[in-house]
Amino acid sequence: MKSPRPSGWRFLIYGSFLVVLLCIFHSINEVCFEIHFNQLHCIYGNTSPNIILTTTTIHVHPSEIPQKPRRNVQFPLNCTSGNLTRICPANYYPTNFLHSQDDRNRPPAAACPDYFRWIHEDLRPWKETGITRDLVESGRKTAHFRLVIVEGRAYVETYRRAGHKRDFYTLWGILQLLRRYPEKIPDLDLMFNWADTPVVKSVDYSGPNATAPPPLFRYCGDDATLEIVFPDWTFWGWPETNIKPWEEFLEDVKEGEKRWMDKEAYAYWKGNPTLAPTRRDLAKCNISDKQDWGVRLYKQDWNKEKQEGFKQSNLARQCMHRYKIYVEGVGWSVSEKYILACNSVTLLVKPHYYDFFSRGLMPMHHYWPINEDDKCRSLKFAIEWGNSHKQKMHIDLQLGKSSFLYTRSLSFGSEILVPSLQAQEIGKAGSDFTQEDLKMDYVYDYMFHLLSEYAKLMRYKPTIPARAIEICSETLACPAIEIQKKFMMESMVKGPTDVSPCDMPPPYDAPALRTLLKRKANSISQVELWEKRYWENQTKHI
Repeated sequence: MKSPRPSGWRFLIYGSFLVVLLCIFHSINEVCFEIHFNQLHCIYGNTSPNIILTTTTIHVHPSEIPQKPRRNVQFPLNCTSGNLTRICPANYYPTNFLHSQDDRNRPPAAACPDYFRWIHEDLRPWKETGITRDLVESGRKTAHFRLVIVEGRAYVETYRRAGHKRDFYTLWGILQLLRRYPEKIPDLDLMFNWADTPVVKSVDYSGPNATAPPPLFRYCGDDATLEIVFPDWTFWGWPETNIKPWEEFLEDVKEGEKRWMDKEAYAYWKGNPTLAPTRRDLAKCNISDKQDWGVRLYKQDWNKEKQEGFKQSNLARQCMHRYKIYVEGVGWSVSEKYILACNSVTLLVKPHYYDFFSRGLMPMHHYWPINEDDKCRSLKFAIEWGNSHKQKMHIDLQLGKSSFLYTRSLSFGSEILVPSLQAQEIGKAGSDFTQEDLKMDYVYDYMFHLLSEYAKLMRYKPTIPARAIEICSETLACPAIEIQKKFMMESMVKGPTDVSPCDMPPPYDAPALRTLLKRKANSISQVELWEKRYWENQTKHI
């Protein structure tokens, strides 16, 4: 005999009962989460009145494993004495906050950009001998300041002050690194030279009886010297020239980005043309009544700019041309990264110096190489190519990570082969490099890995020099005023990051390094060959 079917009202009662049970179960999970969150707030939220703790609402569903909420902890400056602040806080971070940091809860680390591999090469001279106190102090005669970090606190002994406060902003950047990675920077002792050109000649430390060179940090190096290359001061802004901190600049460039085809079809450069012979030579390429090489050069007068409020020197607004020229001055120039960021084709006059990231740039992928001994014709060829070529041929050439097709361009003559990679793609590759591989996260990670690897080579325990003074973000920023204060606040690391430093790549083995350098040289030689044939063809048609 069949059981009687439940009536409609019974369905309603059963269904309501199930819904109530589900709601009760869900509420229990929400209450558990609130209790868990309140416990965290008791641990972290009340340790210091200066800590700012922000969270987002998280709904925990029965089928999911509850996760620890992400914390955004900030430590504002403690300028209790206002502009007279000259003493660093006893504790930068509360002890219970530091002890609560758990690397297991951090997101997995990203891979570092490939140019980080040059850290190993820069430190190779001390790989066998290590770094002794005597070696460090032997660099004092050419150093401008000495930096010692002991237990996460920074001490500086200044020998010579820098023009335009290069040392000040470099030290500010190092202090931000300490805020970003508290208790993770090892004790160390180093000498720093802020001048433009390297001085530790490799020839002076070669041969069977040679001693190890002094480990000297600076902003650039070259193939004949042994300096340890470090990020330059302008990443944290340069108030004297109204150059914003790097992160702010990148945002401005991205917001004002203009389509490559809509830009002016010329090569642009602005700077001091009298600073070096190579720049005076470049000045000959400017437009005149007799000749137009497709180049537009402008003199930068910083004194005039300062008087007029820097109205004509906003670097983010100097990206209006399809091509931008990079040329060195007395040594390497800080302008390189700003030019690359413009989404214009960087026409890079053969450099003699490198900074910490430029060894990661590939000719004909990130930039177009320019012959320094024949600048005007080399620039003219690059501009003509970028504005003219269209047709493609399927002839492949492998250059590192980039594959190039060749095109037979009618405007260059039927026998000339030029790369069919669009000019705007070269501009985009350079711009993408600055936005992705040179963002401030990686600048800090480069500093972190460089200093960590350097500290591993030290054969002594650093101590605080008798004449050194302690510095911290408060002693540098609290007395600052006006635009300097503004830039420092914009570039200040607000608190520790919850992301681990990127994973350091291994060093090059000898064959891989030779292959890389040969690939770069071959691509530059190929461009020189195209130029040579192009101008030979032009001569034939005169």
